[in-house]
Amino acid sequence: MSEPGEWLIYRGAGEPHGGINQLPPPPPWRDFAGGDDTSSNGSADRRLGGYRHEAELHRPGAEELEMINAALYLRRPLLVTGSPGAGKSTLAHSVAHELGLGRVLRWPIVSRSTLLDGLYHYDAIARLQDVQLAAHRASSGPDGPDGPSTPDGAGGTGGSGGARHQDPSADIGSYIRLGPLGTALLPSALPRVLLIDELDKSDIDLPNDLLNVLEEGEFGIPELERIADRLPDGEAEVLTDDGTKVKVKGGRVQCRAFPFVVLTSNGERDFPAPLMRRCIHLELGRPDHQRLATFVRAHLGDEAARAGDDLIAHFLERSRSELISTDQLLNAIYLTDAAAPAGRDRLADLLIQRLDRPR
Repeated sequence: MSEPGEWLIYRGAGEPHGGINQLPPPPPWRDFAGGDDTSSNGSADRRLGGYRHEAELHRPGAEELEMINAALYLRRPLLVTGSPGAGKSTLAHSVAHELGLGRVLRWPIVSRSTLLDGLYHYDAIARLQDVQLAAHRASSGPDGPDGPSTPDGAGGTGGSGGARHQDPSADIGSYIRLGPLGTALLPSALPRVLLIDELDKSDIDLPNDLLNVLEEGEFGIPELERIADRLPDGEAEVLTDDGTKVKVKGGRVQCRAFPFVVLTSNGERDFPAPLMRRCIHLELGRPDHQRLATFVRAHLGDEAARAGDDLIAHFLERSRSELISTDQLLNAIYLTDAAAPAGRDRLADLLIQRLDRPR
């Protein structure tokens, strides 16, 4: 056991030092892959745990498995409700990992989120600036502000005619980026996994606005639909949420394999009946000791799970009367195990604070 204060990196003494170099590796769920090989699925490792192959992973209950498979079979969104940390978001990553469906497309919902945010973004301002800049460059040629003159009747228009005659619709796709929902609806042989996280944080209109898109599996991009007849083969190349480019024909995106859509909710509000009718509803209950131990083992390994068994039991006892999250339990076990400070229980209680306490 370390002496009190030995594990501290920042000591509050006001004297600069190189203690940051003593910082241990981050917790697995906070280990980001920026700059590394992007083919590795760092997001899945953070969500499912770097030790998931060594751990005896908890097998979902019969009802959970049946509802997930019902959503897959029926091509319906899966609405998952439950308390914070119950594993709602992890479910989407688990399905994508087991079925080999690639990176999970994630759309985190806030109170300002609109349907358009999930479908696509058109940067009209950037496009206008680029058009104006191109026109300015054309009018500031080597022969003066208006460029080289062209005799009337010689096939030119004089001045900056080249800029005026250039079709401004040719590169419009460069200013359109599909959002997570828009990318999930691109035609593909296999379904993509889309996580619409914390839908209950949206404003009152978004659940209703989602209805038509989730029912029809398609949407239009008006900026492309208006000029489709002027585009080569009616196609425009746009950027996706994955960072790749795809061609959209006729200004419409139509799915081939309906995506596996997971909508999560902490139960903070009720949803309209039309949305509920179109979804498969799964309620995740409070995890028991075995499931929590497996959860810890998947992220931190068997030794950490055994060392933190008492913290798991204390967490379960508190969760009967307090709103606390399994993320907090992971933080507490990792830090008390990695730093091994004196006052272990006190530090764990500081990290596992009830989420419903009065502010």
